[in-house]
Amino acid sequence: MKKVLILTASTGEGHNAAARSLEQKFREAGYETKTMDLFKETSHSMNIVVEDGYKVLANRLPSLYGFMYRAFNRKSVNRRFLRYSMFMIRRRLYEDVKTLNPSIIVGTHPFAVGIISDLKAKGKIKAKFFSVVTDFKAHCTYLSPEVDAYITGSEYTKASLVEMGIPSEKIHPYGIPVTEEFQTYQPKSPEFLKLIQDFKVLVMGGSMGSKDIGHVVQTLTESESSYQLLVICGRNEALKTMLESSYSEAIAAGKLVVYGFTREVSMLMDLCDVIVTKPGGLTTTEALSKRIPMIVPFAIPGQEFENTEFLIETGAAIYVERIEQIGEELERLRKDKTLYLSMIESMDNISRHYSTEKIVNLADQLLIKSERMA
Repeated sequence: MKKVLILTASTGEGHNAAARSLEQKFREAGYETKTMDLFKETSHSMNIVVEDGYKVLANRLPSLYGFMYRAFNRKSVNRRFLRYSMFMIRRRLYEDVKTLNPSIIVGTHPFAVGIISDLKAKGKIKAKFFSVVTDFKAHCTYLSPEVDAYITGSEYTKASLVEMGIPSEKIHPYGIPVTEEFQTYQPKSPEFLKLIQDFKVLVMGGSMGSKDIGHVVQTLTESESSYQLLVICGRNEALKTMLESSYSEAIAAGKLVVYGFTREVSMLMDLCDVIVTKPGGLTTTEALSKRIPMIVPFAIPGQEFENTEFLIETGAAIYVERIEQIGEELERLRKDKTLYLSMIESMDNISRHYSTEKIVNLADQLLIKSERMA
């Protein structure tokens, strides 16, 4: 039986979500699958450093995170860091790879590239290696001649890899993998849009912080315009409690609906007209797949800044420098149906070729080619 090993890490939910989506598709295609967290299953101490370190830097020290992101986006610095920091991970992971003996290895985290590429370069493993770029501009951590195929979220991402020396034929813009429910899209007709008066606004707030989301909710509930806000707090129970306590009147009036952790994000995106969110790779891909125009009021320095640049450049999102501007932009989108439709069209142009199934088909093709050459 064909075997696939999927490598992820818990620095943001996007890597794990992509891994789950891929595991499902590969299993449906008849592969024996195994998903491993690079750090949780190989080094407890390294997992604490990487996972907890990411959370502290991204949420409490974003400027320092952005500085480190840029500093490590240089090949010389990046390679020295990975060579020494990943030594123990590489040794333990190699034992797992030997035991499983996969025909395909897929990395949904950039740290997988250095580890697997080193093992491939030394001839220790023969598996085909796929790297999934989970943001919209590639970081140099992804670069290696040992990667057999790159999966990207856009032609824009592909172009950034080509600029850094990766052969075009290795790069496939099949989309950052998302679960099946996000891969269905019901177009809104111009006739339907003419009927929209009160925008339903989805606010993805779980990772933004209580202060910022509270500011968004306050600004929009106090607006004279009619918006219904649907706020997803995720596992941030403190945020959910704060909103329910502070905005009980808006909730009673039906102007605000507050969710905690929910598995109905796809349905809520279908229901809403605009999404206000941070531009993480996962949420951005889900929004692109659903063609729900984005307003971005927050972005962590580093990949989220780069994702924002991509979204603005392609016309898929509006960036606001101040939370108070969100209401103005919502009003502009509500009134200007041409602008609203142009954003949907831009999102369609980006996401129309997204397909996790194509990734599995590509794996099949590379294995068949490899067998013929053997």
